[in-house]
Amino acid sequence: MGISLSRRSISSAAVVALATCAVAATAPPASAAQDGGRPGGGGRPTVVLVHGAFADASGWNDVATRLMDDGFTVLAPPNELRGLTEDAAYVASLLKSISGPIVLAGHSYGGAVITQAAAGNPNVRALVYVSAFAPDVGESPAELSTKFAGSDLATALNAVPFTGTGGGGVDLYIQSEKFRAVFAADLPESRTRLMAAEQRPVSQVGFAEKATAAAWRDIPSWFVVSRQDRAIAPDLERFESRRAKSRTVEIDSSHVSMMSHPDEIVRQIREAAGAAAGGAAAAPAELAAELAATGSHGRAVAAVGAVGAAALLSGSVLTRITRRRGTR
Repeated sequence: MGISLSRRSISSAAVVALATCAVAATAPPASAAQDGGRPGGGGRPTVVLVHGAFADASGWNDVATRLMDDGFTVLAPPNELRGLTEDAAYVASLLKSISGPIVLAGHSYGGAVITQAAAGNPNVRALVYVSAFAPDVGESPAELSTKFAGSDLATALNAVPFTGTGGGGVDLYIQSEKFRAVFAADLPESRTRLMAAEQRPVSQVGFAEKATAAAWRDIPSWFVVSRQDRAIAPDLERFESRRAKSRTVEIDSSHVSMMSHPDEIVRQIREAAGAAAGGAAAAPAELAAELAATGSHGRAVAAVGAVGAAALLSGSVLTRITRRRGTR
């Protein structure tokens, strides 16, 4: 039984089918598209930003504003800074309340927190480390701090005993007179003076707790290395990023790169979000209809090629069929 195809039928009906299949293969489920990445939704990734020691969530303000202006849902929860086990458990519980893909970013000690908090959560599709600790199982932030030269943090700390309803302990602060040089040398002094006064301490015992999970072993990661970091040695950041096989960029920044270079940080989070969402958006259905109406084979191949390798392969097959018909 033979099959007779005219060039006109290939450039219209086949293009419609090809473009429609490509759109269907790459488009998210209807529910995901409608949810738009809201907490509880399943479409565009929700971005969760975790701050580190000596800071609070306001350090993410410039990054969060840009992402929200781009249409992302952003959450920047408080990191309790009481210890890796407790802090990671708190963030993990928040992550479980979000359905749909998540991009999880951590700054400084917050990197250690996300490393443990993301483990075992299939919704976390990408990790973004910003001037951060990224421990392996059995490593602590305190231990990693001594691995490479280049950090002045240890000599800038002030240990302050505390008491409370749950007992007592020792909190670590950065000495006010050393805060700017160690933590945020590329921010105006007027700003760092206020940051030093409002800093949130980290528990000395908690900072020494060892990680029990390393999510970067299973989840794709991005890493921003700050070349002028004096809180975490840049060579440690490079070591961690290589070990995790992260997509890495280096910038001339102090430790608080999300404050002094927010555009660069946003760029990495956007890239991670694109990967988490499965790449570029599918071509709209209206384009398939327009291509069918005009019979434009060249535009069909270009459009289909933009929506994925499977569609591109189909386009090449279509081209070969058309050429064969033209020579008969």
